[in-house]
Amino acid sequence: MTQTALALTDQAVPATPARAAGRRGRLLASGTGAIAIAAVAVTATGGAAHADEQYTVRSGDTVSHIASAHGTTVSAVRSANGLDARAFIREGQRLTIPTGSTASSAPATTAAGGSHTVASGETVSAIAKRYGTTVAAITSANGLDSRAFIRVGQSLTIPGAGAATTAAPAATTTATGGNHTVASGETVSAIAKRYGTTVAAITSANGLDSRAFIRVGQSLTIPGAGATTTTATASSTTPTSGLVGNTFLGRTYAPSVVASANQNKAALIAMGVPSKADMQAKVAATARSMGVDPALAQAIAFQESGFNHTSVSPANAIGTMQVIPTSGEWASQLVGRDINLLDPDDNVVAGVAIIRQLVRSSPDLQTAIASYYQGAGSVKRNGMFSDTRRYVANVQTHMARF
Repeated sequence: MTQTALALTDQAVPATPARAAGRRGRLLASGTGAIAIAAVAVTATGGAAHADEQYTVRSGDTVSHIASAHGTTVSAVRSANGLDARAFIREGQRLTIPTGSTASSAPATTAAGGSHTVASGETVSAIAKRYGTTVAAITSANGLDSRAFIRVGQSLTIPGAGAATTAAPAATTTATGGNHTVASGETVSAIAKRYGTTVAAITSANGLDSRAFIRVGQSLTIPGAGATTTTATASSTTPTSGLVGNTFLGRTYAPSVVASANQNKAALIAMGVPSKADMQAKVAATARSMGVDPALAQAIAFQESGFNHTSVSPANAIGTMQVIPTSGEWASQLVGRDINLLDPDDNVVAGVAIIRQLVRSSPDLQTAIASYYQGAGSVKRNGMFSDTRRYVANVQTHMARF
């Protein structure tokens, strides 16, 4: 990374204790409202072997979020709708969500119960059809909620002869720790901090992928002492500390904040992220779809991270748009759904949603830009700090190039 890029990446970090207190955390108090949810229509598009859903894209949606919500994959949604590798979608667009399975696979596996490991693109309805059972039976046997959400690699008990026997060993593997029901706006990192455990421990205990995606109402197993020890051993080859420092511009951050920043940095590195060019394209496309000036969104993203999605600051500002978790919760409220800041698409949606709200609520563009950096409340009380003025000038200069 060049000296210029490094400086741009670090612009997200507060320079003084006063500014740290007022920066993005203050944004939480200035946001109101949420985006209305678009209707989802389910239609049969084929014979008994295949039934696809039709989904209308709403503000803030990404293909990865839609795929996760419907128990399918990004590649399946892209293929069904002829999207390119960037998977750009727009508000109001109608998407076909593939949910069926091929009839040719059904005869070979119509067993009277047992276990099934979820494969990419599978849904409970497809699995039920395959084994000659019902969605209700599978959801009941596996403690699924009414949405019947499943994940790749999950082991399901298929009701029938011997099903109860196969389910018993699985139930004994979650012996240590307790349970937590996910509330609106919560993230895995916040839950880990609350229970004194780690993001890695919770993702491992619940079979989450590297994005640590969770949903409202989901029941999480919170690992106890035994699980934490196992996680530490398993992750010894992947550093989760020392990736992010604890000091910037004379301010030293709390150990808990720096620890979360390091965990998030490690997760981003481990999962692999899009290129800077791809992230820039995501920022521009998302801004257009959400009614924000693409030049403004790109300029802020470039100033914050240089479009480097692995960027994490000592203040735990995450990803391309450098959004801290509390501001991510506010962004979730703005778009009407949970946002995972580690996810490249969600991170951009969060940043653009915050920009949009600040532009709407600020008296002028300079104040909106300053509020993204310093915090709207702090700008209102204290005016722009000297480093904030430099930030605003830099962003406005960058706008001319995008």
